[in-house]
Amino acid sequence: MDARHLNNTENQTPPRRRRRLRLLTRIVAIAVTAFALWFIAKTWSVVRAPVIPQAPPLVINDVSQLNPIHVAEVITPTTTAEIVEAVRRHTGPISIGGARHSMGGQTATDGALFIDMRQFDRILSFAPAEKTITVQAGIRWRQIQEHIDPANLSVKIMQSYANFTVGGSLSVNAHGRYVGLGPIILSVRSLKVVLADGTVVEASPTSNADIFNGVIGGYGGLGVIVEATLELTDNVKVRRHTDTMAVTEYKRYFFEHIRDRPDAVFHNAEIYPPVYTMVRAVTYSITNDPVTIQDRLVPTGQSYRLDRFGLWVVSEWPLGKSLQQRIFDPTYFASEPVTWRNYEASLDTAELEPASRETFTYAIEEYFIPVDRFDDFVPRMRQILRKHDVNVVYVSIRNAKQDPGSLLAWARTEVFAFVVYYKQGTSDSAKEQVGVWTRELTDAALDLGGSYYLPYQLHATEEQFLRAYPRAGEFIALKQRLDPGNKFRNQLLDKYLYPR
Repeated sequence: MDARHLNNTENQTPPRRRRRLRLLTRIVAIAVTAFALWFIAKTWSVVRAPVIPQAPPLVINDVSQLNPIHVAEVITPTTTAEIVEAVRRHTGPISIGGARHSMGGQTATDGALFIDMRQFDRILSFAPAEKTITVQAGIRWRQIQEHIDPANLSVKIMQSYANFTVGGSLSVNAHGRYVGLGPIILSVRSLKVVLADGTVVEASPTSNADIFNGVIGGYGGLGVIVEATLELTDNVKVRRHTDTMAVTEYKRYFFEHIRDRPDAVFHNAEIYPPVYTMVRAVTYSITNDPVTIQDRLVPTGQSYRLDRFGLWVVSEWPLGKSLQQRIFDPTYFASEPVTWRNYEASLDTAELEPASRETFTYAIEEYFIPVDRFDDFVPRMRQILRKHDVNVVYVSIRNAKQDPGSLLAWARTEVFAFVVYYKQGTSDSAKEQVGVWTRELTDAALDLGGSYYLPYQLHATEEQFLRAYPRAGEFIALKQRLDPGNKFRNQLLDKYLYPR
């Protein structure tokens, strides 16, 4: 067929059909352009720098932005004397806050004097030979890391992120990813605390031990932590290694390959939603190999746009969680970088901060399960999360040794911690829905002799709280002795621990 015949054939196409084809082409082009513009705009709204709303001066909120609390006064002390004077003069409720990463009103109560500790952040003494440091409680872990890194020392126990204040971490008895350790109380030499009458007492595991064991993990209910002496350890080079396996194989893997390894420093494992049958175990072990990342600490001021984009894909795209398991993580973990311990311990919570928390927010719940009940908890967790279609980003598993004696201990035995990082709406109905599934998970943990963590939303019932923290009565008795007027308060204490 020659070109002339082709032209004749084209000319014989009915005019009405040609007009329809041209119109369809234009519609498709407009639709593709509109989608491209929408995608660009949506992507920018997701990856742009976070916008954190400025609350009124007398409104205290936490990082989730779900819990605005109106207080009567805010002070920002820089000396212990200022805190003592404020506690003595104020006759109403007093609340204490630091970085405000607890997510359920643990830092304030209505009408309180709020002590903002973030400027109370001096290093008081540093003894490299003894591997100890004494700091004011408002200091952030990152500030400590910057001070001790030149001496090639590292914090012994802290959370995975370095933005939190020391006082806040002690008040929640925090833990991290450290192998063979657990609650932060295991690394604290001593504390100084301002009590309700304004006196300053020192407490340690051997002196005023009741105060020591009440204040650590006591959520500011007994007094204001003003100083802490912490144990340090050597900064070492670590190599990352990962293994993937069925979640049913993980407990055996951990006990056989990780738990008693002297060279293992960090370890966690992530269960992949929404099926919750596969897990990736990540271990950082001591090595003498040269570092492949030259930074000794994670650089500050990064944009984290790619992280925000990834969280959006995982939490919102139809196949986002499958992409995470099959493409994102295999690509990210393909290498085995060698870094410093301090680098891995200096993560910035900015990598988790969305561009806006106006209509949705990321939050955490955490459950502690005796190690021998791991395989009993996972199926129940899976069933609950899937039944309620919870938008889980990840479930991270950590191990913690038994708590040596804090009154509100979450690790009454050696436990696996299940950290559920999820996305929720900010509407009242969305909050109510979270309450339903978190109470079901709490029951699942309690039925197996476990517990749940208190720094998050206050959805648990009073009965669940008392089952999880059976020494709460001892804490209340100590509070009645040290703070008979119930000065030190917040919404957590008001709900579960108000002296009766």
